[in-house]
Amino acid sequence: MSDATTRILPSRSYDPYQLRPEAVRPAPVTVSDTLARIGPGLVLAASIVGSGELIATTTLGAQVGYAALWLILVSCIVKPVIQAEMGRYTIATGETGLEAFDRVPGPRLGTSWIVWAWAITVAATLSQVGGMYGGVSQVMNLVVPRIPVFAWVIVFMLLTLALLLGGGYARVERLAMVKVGLFTLITVMAAVVLTRMPEYFSWGAASGGLRPSLPAEGLSTAIAVFGITGVGAVELFMYPYWCVEKGYAQAVGAREPTAAWRERARGWIRVMHVDIGCSLFIYTIATVAFYLLGAGILHGRGTVPAASDMIPVLSQIYTGTLGEWAIWPFYLGAVATLYGTIFAAVAAHSRLFADMCRVMGAFARDDHHARERYRRAFTVALVIVPALLFVVIASPVRMVVFGGIAQSLMLPLVGIGTVYLRHRHLPAEVRPAAFVTVSLWLCTALTIVVTAYYIISIVR
Repeated sequence: MSDATTRILPSRSYDPYQLRPEAVRPAPVTVSDTLARIGPGLVLAASIVGSGELIATTTLGAQVGYAALWLILVSCIVKPVIQAEMGRYTIATGETGLEAFDRVPGPRLGTSWIVWAWAITVAATLSQVGGMYGGVSQVMNLVVPRIPVFAWVIVFMLLTLALLLGGGYARVERLAMVKVGLFTLITVMAAVVLTRMPEYFSWGAASGGLRPSLPAEGLSTAIAVFGITGVGAVELFMYPYWCVEKGYAQAVGAREPTAAWRERARGWIRVMHVDIGCSLFIYTIATVAFYLLGAGILHGRGTVPAASDMIPVLSQIYTGTLGEWAIWPFYLGAVATLYGTIFAAVAAHSRLFADMCRVMGAFARDDHHARERYRRAFTVALVIVPALLFVVIASPVRMVVFGGIAQSLMLPLVGIGTVYLRHRHLPAEVRPAAFVTVSLWLCTALTIVVTAYYIISIVR
């Protein structure tokens, strides 16, 4: 591996959070070189194409049929605008996501209120991770019935600890690529086959789902889907950290009043946009495929995943389109999808919680060893607590929906904080075009409207 590649693919041997002059480098200009330097979006896609798609999205399709297809597309398309502006800010300033949001004015308790709101949201979404522990363990119990579900939970806990305590960003990225590719392809194939099954699919019914309407019985699941499909609230916080660990901010270097710095910053922001675009394409295709399968096969058969039969019901999206032989690819894909999301989520959250402690003064910004020590401690906690939640609740569908609702409630706050940073603290040299700023405002407003609609519906 060349020195150039090493600098842009950090390992645990140095601190990617420090801006070092020797790491500064111009952005790639050719398509091939640019594609060689994407990665944060694929790690994010590994978090995204998981419980939201396999469990929540498919369940929503089973509940309401094709009626919420419009919501799936909106959920995938609007939030990357906020994601891109968060990434832009981090690349240009070198600040981490929580460090940036610590600038947002308002009540403080060691750090900004919005940082605490993020921490509370993640605590709520631990039930979502617990639901994935349950889902992947139910799959393995079907494959090896002699080993009970809760024993498989322990196996996956230990595997996660072994993987995350012994590797850095490069390992996370490699596993994410394997996970994203493994299940997406076969799910899209199943969706294509579905379009040739008139008893479950028609283009008229699918196009009808593009009209904004939603049956009342699917409201809670729909709000959860809006929160976790596409880029969820917690993934929005994750993305700047993966940009840092990939080396984008280091490649730009500390801000300087020079044309060279401005060119580097804009160049690496352009790489980030390609990264976001590639991941957007992947998870949108996967999400729509999962939804169509749920709406076609499961809704057509009148079956909805529940606590004890979630995996057998979900497996019908494969066996009902590809044939009974597809049960084994489904099992393999479900394990890869759900476990990959556990892995990516814990990897990210442990970094953010460690950084939250740093923002609150627990250790200095340049104390790499302290950062790693805190990261490892939070890794252990974030692996164990969700598993315990599954033992107590034992309903993957309910756990995932609850986590999704929590993320939906957090989305407006992320948008508001990003708008504030864009107008008050983003370096003038890298400010986006006017249409991007308008899009940021519109997307933030949309998240506010959806959240307000849900709250009003509950109050009524």
